[in-house]
Amino acid sequence: MADKCDLCLLGLIILSSLLTGTSGYDHVYISSGENVSLSCNKALSDCNSTTWSYYDRHSGLVELITGGIKNKDTERLERLSLESDCSLNIKNVTEEDYGFYYCERFATVSLHVLHVSVSPSSSSSSSSISPGRSVTLSCQLYSDVACDCFDPCYDLVSSEGLELLWVNQTGVDLKTDSRYQILFSSDHYHCIITLTTTLLNEDDNREWRCQLTRRDQLETSVRYTVKYSDPADTASETGVSVTAGSLYRVIVIIVGIAVFAAPTVILLQIICARRAGRKDSKHPEEIEMPTILE
Repeated sequence: MADKCDLCLLGLIILSSLLTGTSGYDHVYISSGENVSLSCNKALSDCNSTTWSYYDRHSGLVELITGGIKNKDTERLERLSLESDCSLNIKNVTEEDYGFYYCERFATVSLHVLHVSVSPSSSSSSSSISPGRSVTLSCQLYSDVACDCFDPCYDLVSSEGLELLWVNQTGVDLKTDSRYQILFSSDHYHCIITLTTTLLNEDDNREWRCQLTRRDQLETSVRYTVKYSDPADTASETGVSVTAGSLYRVIVIIVGIAVFAAPTVILLQIICARRAGRKDSKHPEEIEMPTILE
């Protein structure tokens, strides 16, 4: 019931934008990690009265900017800014930023975010990317769709003419290569296209790209570059570093011992020499201790 109420609220916002705004419901496509500017379509001399809101899927409508001032309670605070034309800037977009943004009664913007994740994660030492391993790249289009339909992803793809593709560095669709398994699916609102393959030696520094086209025009893309790490080289470099450091420490210790032990050695030599020369003429108690010259 709550989901239907939220959907009705969103529908009212979009309907209001369509009736009173200049361009209504706009789609903006961006890749994660990039910056985006959402237009308010508002021809005013200043933005002191501008209010930008975001439709949060959990808590409803949240004001990001009120009267030209950023709301301190928003998690996006540091990444938000307002341009002179009242456009909303979002820096370093994440997959959590997708959804509907509403600029008063002037415009409603649907932000779609393209993001790629890899399995196994290359950041984990226990599951490093290396030849012979199977790797799966998941490219996901994060979207909110204002429709009460069975498959929102399919509805978005069909109505907007969207297509997700995995291509190589030269732009060739990887579906034409048998070594790649390409699978398209949807997860509630999100469209997903995965690429699975077994890595080869020659894949080091190879680039694969997930691209989103809209009516055969490129909207945005995300690149993934394979990076191999050679454990043997790393171990060799570490060994050289440790060996060199150990050798240096040994030399320092030996020199230090030699410097501090030299007076002691000279003293022992003097004592032994005098004892050897007098052992037949004097009793042990008569042996004079040598005077140490400073």
